[in-house]
Amino acid sequence: MSSNTQANHSLPRWSRDQMAARVAQDIPNGAVVNLGIGLPTLVANHIPRNREVILQSENGVIGMGPAPAAGQEDYDLINAGKQPVTLLPGGCYFHHADSFAMMRGGHLDVCVLGAFQVAGNGDLANWHTGAPDAIPAVGGAMDLAIGAKRTLVMMEHCTKTGQSKLVQRCSYPLTGQACVSRVYTDLAVIELCDGRGHVIDQVDGIGFEQLQAVTDIELLPG
Repeated sequence: MSSNTQANHSLPRWSRDQMAARVAQDIPNGAVVNLGIGLPTLVANHIPRNREVILQSENGVIGMGPAPAAGQEDYDLINAGKQPVTLLPGGCYFHHADSFAMMRGGHLDVCVLGAFQVAGNGDLANWHTGAPDAIPAVGGAMDLAIGAKRTLVMMEHCTKTGQSKLVQRCSYPLTGQACVSRVYTDLAVIELCDGRGHVIDQVDGIGFEQLQAVTDIELLPG
């Protein structure tokens, strides 16, 4: 095991639900938000009760609530990741084409996406690793990344082998260029600006030097 991998595995980190709650904390009242497949779907369970956030899914749903209770799932009502969802009062579902018109037309205030890599300049790679045996899955990510007014990424800070997912330059095929403004990982919340990362928040028990040691881009303390 490399020293970088050992350093990564020894660090305290936020759970996936803690990451989702941290993202939800920054979503403003009244925002129309798309939650991407994977980790971002957890954000729906952590929207503060006193905040009105309108959640949209690219398969044609708007006004989603938290995940249904066990035994209450309706598999005719799912999100883009094929997970059962709930609808809040006023929520509805509609044609796929209308959903993409929302996404491409600038009607989303925020989208939260997962990623394989994010570069310091905000480039996003989240649909294909480029490996010969990998199955590409672009979905609506390209439309979301450039169509939303603000693109946030929620991902683990490092790969399973300890490599930083925040990189100087993406080595995987790009989803969008210079589109990501803030990254939420299991170690920190980092705002991207001028090719560097401004640390907005980080897990208790992690020093700034420790965070920089597992991050490829230059970090600036918050």
